[in-house]
Amino acid sequence: MVTVYVNDDAIEDIELFVFDKDGTVIDLYNYWSNMIGLRAQRLCSFYGLSLDEHEDSLMYEMGIDLKNKCIRPEGPVGLLPREVVQKAAEDYLNKLQCENVYDVCFKIFQEVDEASLSLLDKFITPLDGAIELLTQIKKNNCKIAIATTDKTQRAQLAMDFLNINGLFDFVVGADKVDKSKPSPDMLQLIVNALNISPKKAVMIGDAKTDVLTGINAGFKASIGVCTGLTSQDELLKITPYVVQSVANIKID
Repeated sequence: MVTVYVNDDAIEDIELFVFDKDGTVIDLYNYWSNMIGLRAQRLCSFYGLSLDEHEDSLMYEMGIDLKNKCIRPEGPVGLLPREVVQKAAEDYLNKLQCENVYDVCFKIFQEVDEASLSLLDKFITPLDGAIELLTQIKKNNCKIAIATTDKTQRAQLAMDFLNINGLFDFVVGADKVDKSKPSPDMLQLIVNALNISPKKAVMIGDAKTDVLTGINAGFKASIGVCTGLTSQDELLKITPYVVQSVANIKID
């Protein structure tokens, strides 16, 4: 067990740390702008749509704001499950009267998953201090898990690429539960699998849904980080524990 220090607050007797993936451990915009860009390009190619006219707009509907180089605060990508992101692409294509959009989007999303495996060096960048914090937690014999709205396999591949998969005791994506964040389902799955009380666990994430997931699961604390989707002011509305990045979280 360790004590977690967030600014001037001490959170005692913690055995389990659950991290969101994108925007908390790895760079959110870099990862999803590349993934969404590849999806948009392939969809435009399939339907014979002009990239100049449709690529940026299709990416925007899926949650990427290229003009401001950020993920839209409302997502859906990076915030909501994969099915919602796919539905956003379908809605855009349906307005253009494209045919068989569900089947085509489903197939192309899968193709991009496979294609991205050879592009992980371009897609995945760890955030400053993330690997150092994970390593320190493991040295203190605490458990570490990932809870992400991404697919479980993709989360595991990302951790493998960074050579840190061995630090994690459990990885769960939205595909493994009935209800994604902010439902507590993922966190309940983790604490049950690791046999640890929620009152000895903390959730760490960049989105309001991450923080709310920890609260809904009855975790001792939910820590917001400002390296992803949500501003410090917005995070402070739902948790007293907010830091600029995981590099500012200390343990002892």
